[in-house]
Amino acid sequence: MPYLSKTDRARLQELSISARRMILEAALRGGCFVGSAFSAVDIILYLYEHVLRGLPDDHKRDYFLLSKGHAVQALYSVLNLRGIINSEWIHKHLDPLSIYYWHPNNKVSGVEAISGSLGHLPSVAAGIALDIKLRKGSNRVYVMLGDGELNEGSVWEALLFANAQRLDNLTVIIDRNLIQANIPTESLIPLEPLKEKLEAFGFRVFQVNGHDFDGLSETFTEVDDTKDSPKAVIAYTIRGKGLPSIENRIDRWFMKPTAEQYDSLVEELRHLYANTDRVVETPLKQVRS
Repeated sequence: MPYLSKTDRARLQELSISARRMILEAALRGGCFVGSAFSAVDIILYLYEHVLRGLPDDHKRDYFLLSKGHAVQALYSVLNLRGIINSEWIHKHLDPLSIYYWHPNNKVSGVEAISGSLGHLPSVAAGIALDIKLRKGSNRVYVMLGDGELNEGSVWEALLFANAQRLDNLTVIIDRNLIQANIPTESLIPLEPLKEKLEAFGFRVFQVNGHDFDGLSETFTEVDDTKDSPKAVIAYTIRGKGLPSIENRIDRWFMKPTAEQYDSLVEELRHLYANTDRVVETPLKQVRS
């Protein structure tokens, strides 16, 4: 099994803590969707550390699109850790005229598309994947959705198209934290049986714990080995994962902590994880922010 080495696993764990601290700092500077970002950040981090190939200006790069755009602070924190943007994203978060706000902005290096309105980027991802196929390229395309986002009909239209075109270079990742905004997904418009629905649309479906780096390693290796059909990964996650005081709490989707609350949350991270006194720093390889 393609499990990670002990060194890789420890590095990912340290980076995930660093990313969460950045998200909390962004929340301190005007608020953000902390719960949603925390559920998605481990998956995004794993992709950028072990799956995605190429830098943002490389025409042979793999593509990652964040359709659940309200979790953008998770993406920005990972781009920061990868050296694609620098820490000014935190200091300029929500400043007037800043390019860093509550949804992805493609003026930021590493952001492929704007995703303020939910349900649109699966279609964009499918279009990119088809273009790559027509050019006989080797690029891969990954798009992350929230599970509540599956209520949008445009998502299912994109899935039908992807199957019709046999886009085996496309992977749809569903952040299945079971909560959308301030209500459980199954209480509003039930999605289950989700795996069977996706399979009926022609997708090869994988299921994984979205916070288990070993599981993510095994799953995305299998995804890459799967040919002749588009793929879907249902990643079961916990809203607010990493801070027990906010995990699975509907009222902690959006947070704007006071300085005192911020200090308490950072202390909670330190208490929960080992070796968290230091934030992992990585050299800047490329800054175009």
